[in-house]
Amino acid sequence: MDRAEKKASVAALNEVFRTSSVVVVAHYSGLTVAQMQTLRKQMRAAGAIVQIAKNRLAKIALEGTDMASIAALLKGPTLLAHSQDPVVAAKVAVAFAKDYEKLVILGGAMGKTALNVEAIRSLATLPSLDELRAKLVGLIQAPATKLAQLATAPAGKLARVVKAYSEKDAA
Repeated sequence: MDRAEKKASVAALNEVFRTSSVVVVAHYSGLTVAQMQTLRKQMRAAGAIVQIAKNRLAKIALEGTDMASIAALLKGPTLLAHSQDPVVAAKVAVAFAKDYEKLVILGGAMGKTALNVEAIRSLATLPSLDELRAKLVGLIQAPATKLAQLATAPAGKLARVVKAYSEKDAA
């Protein structure tokens, strides 16, 4: 890698660290190429990205960002999983680590907050932003639906009573 490529790589990583909501750092030593491709596909499907970068370049890119606390984790064969949704990268990484023990989660950062392994695991149990939005919409719609049911229920009951009397008179 020549100097220009290194500068471009540092600039791209710096942009990732500035714009991502969460970054998860993990060791990937021992994973096969197929397993890494599976991890990348799962991350991409969920809306997250997995990157492998030289630790030295990543440390340079971390300088001056809110996520500078993860610089200590960048030792050995590390990968960076990041996403805009604060839950997605952690959720996919933890689920993948359960299936493949070769992926060892070291920690991460969410803004200025440094996250240890337990914090990443607890973050993974939270619902994603889309799930929270769906629940909120469901809660907002529920009263309107019940109100509509209550408004139409008396008319339906009245119609059934009238029908019952007409059937009784016909018999």
